[in-house]
Amino acid sequence: MFQIAETLEKKGDTVYTSASYTKPRGEIFPNTFYRIGGPIGKLEHIVLAKVTGYHGCYSHFATYKLIQKIKEVNPDIIHLHNIHGWYLNWKMLFQYLKTSGKPIVWTLHDCWSFTGHCPHFMAINCEKWKNGCFKCPLYKLYPGCFIDDSKKQYTIKKRYFTGIPNMVIVTPSQWLANLANQSYLNKYRTVVINNGIDLGKFKFVLSEFRGKYKLNNKIILLGVAFDWGPRKGINEFKRLAKELPKEFAIVLVGVSETVAKELPERIIPIACTQSQEELAEIYSAADLFINPTLEDNFPTVNLEALACGTPVITYQTGGSSESITKECGRVVPYKDYEALKKTIIEMKNAKKNMEAACQKRAQLYCREDAYQKYVTLYEEIIKNEKC
Repeated sequence: MFQIAETLEKKGDTVYTSASYTKPRGEIFPNTFYRIGGPIGKLEHIVLAKVTGYHGCYSHFATYKLIQKIKEVNPDIIHLHNIHGWYLNWKMLFQYLKTSGKPIVWTLHDCWSFTGHCPHFMAINCEKWKNGCFKCPLYKLYPGCFIDDSKKQYTIKKRYFTGIPNMVIVTPSQWLANLANQSYLNKYRTVVINNGIDLGKFKFVLSEFRGKYKLNNKIILLGVAFDWGPRKGINEFKRLAKELPKEFAIVLVGVSETVAKELPERIIPIACTQSQEELAEIYSAADLFINPTLEDNFPTVNLEALACGTPVITYQTGGSSESITKECGRVVPYKDYEALKKTIIEMKNAKKNMEAACQKRAQLYCREDAYQKYVTLYEEIIKNEKC
């Protein structure tokens, strides 16, 4: 959000950004940033949503103030990203958007906008969202509730999220665009704008990583995530640690202390790092990047690995495979662990021959190009509004 805003500001535009109340990680928010709500209001929203099942239907005062801020700014265009997470009353927001007369762009980062509850459903192969959710097997998971809220939430979402006269849906992957076009959002125009990465920071770099962890004679398999669990493929890595020959070493980045305690000794856990330079060193040191994710949209970790010259092996999951070609990695059938293991062994020495192709492929995902596509979309929409 901030980076898209910076792209516009370089053109001389004024951009207002807004998100829920969060503690900055050292960054300084610009004067044009508006924080939505606060920690007390968010806690209240969480408790009420879990008890009643009405996730996203509280935070009335915070949402009212946000709407007043939007009216004060009077923007040419309104761009939404994730609106779930117990900080916003999306019923109030969309009621305003329907009558605001403003063109809307909504970037979907998951499937939440057209389901009755869940952000992802691929792992359980659920298709209820196509006609109406009910008896949700995931209702206890994020955004978790004590009761199954899926049927009523689906009905409410469909009522509020449809019928906006001037909204464009953006998805980072073709996979998600295809799903949106099968949902009740199918009346809207859908545009695919892939995620981008900073190619100035993600590139092949030499480091002491192998020596530091005594991996000089090992084939390093790398996994990177920030919420390690079954959905991100932690179980596959545990099996690989038991079954692969000793010449392989597994490194996982983004591992919490709790998850680290559950890992086999053979897996080297590294805590979450905020340093892109440090992450680039780890990507560069790896021989293969393994992404056995079971639910994903268009993971930037694949792009980061490619930019550092490291081939990617991923399941045929969501949009994870869309950035991978046979010249820079392999895509194996969804949940086919044996195929994953076989492919890893076959490709253990592939980096030397694929490094240049990986880096070339990554050039397609320069973040500046992605943000410029948003700017072009904004300009097109505003021009059409004036006609």
